[in-house]
Amino acid sequence: MAARAVAVRVVAWLLLGAAGLTQTLAANSSDAPFGAGIRATCSEIILRQEVLKDGFHRDLLIKVKFGESIEDLQTCRLLIKHYIPTGLFVDPYELASLRERNITEAVMISENFNIEAPNYLSKESEILIYARQDAQCIDCFQAFLPVHYRYHRPHSKDEETFIIVNNPDLLMYCDQEFPILRCWAQSQVAAPCALKSKDICQWNNMKYKSIYKNVTLQVPVGLTIHTSLVCSVTLLITILCSTLILVAVFKYGHFSL
Repeated sequence: MAARAVAVRVVAWLLLGAAGLTQTLAANSSDAPFGAGIRATCSEIILRQEVLKDGFHRDLLIKVKFGESIEDLQTCRLLIKHYIPTGLFVDPYELASLRERNITEAVMISENFNIEAPNYLSKESEILIYARQDAQCIDCFQAFLPVHYRYHRPHSKDEETFIIVNNPDLLMYCDQEFPILRCWAQSQVAAPCALKSKDICQWNNMKYKSIYKNVTLQVPVGLTIHTSLVCSVTLLITILCSTLILVAVFKYGHFSL
């Protein structure tokens, strides 16, 4: 009888433990954020930023790929808001020429911008680029922006410096609600609805996955130990050229009193 009573107690404790474990699991599952369940089913937005060409004049190419079919996003527009660091500049006159030739849809929104200033006297600039669908990828958008190096201070040791180009803000506007907006929209940003439009739209600032954390550009700079040599050679060449011009003027010029 005693053994039977012990066995009954053990079975009762096991049943109580199983019931408690079931309740704990149910509570944990109910406490999980609803957004986490939604995002688990969302396809990622992937952004790739790269720099083309060599030298002091580069092309910044930005590609965005959606996991969803682009057919579901035909009513959506994509806007890239880029922050150009002080070591680079974008020529607004070049942008105007490219827009006329329908090569890019980029516009500068920074004011009092000086393209001649060296990097240590310049400010970060803001650019809006209206991305276009990629003809080679049905689920992709791309944007193109020409950038140029600014002059940098000479260094005492290193013959190069580095410019960090961070990833841009990705803005999206759709005429209707899509799951991708519920998944990755973080906040809203006011910006022109289109390049040539004066209407203001509320764009969704989208969260995305970037292929690279940022882009690093290597810039050659002069050395301070060469300052005297460079100044001397520049002065001598200036004097020589000025002398040759004066000689040619007096020799071949016709003066009337």
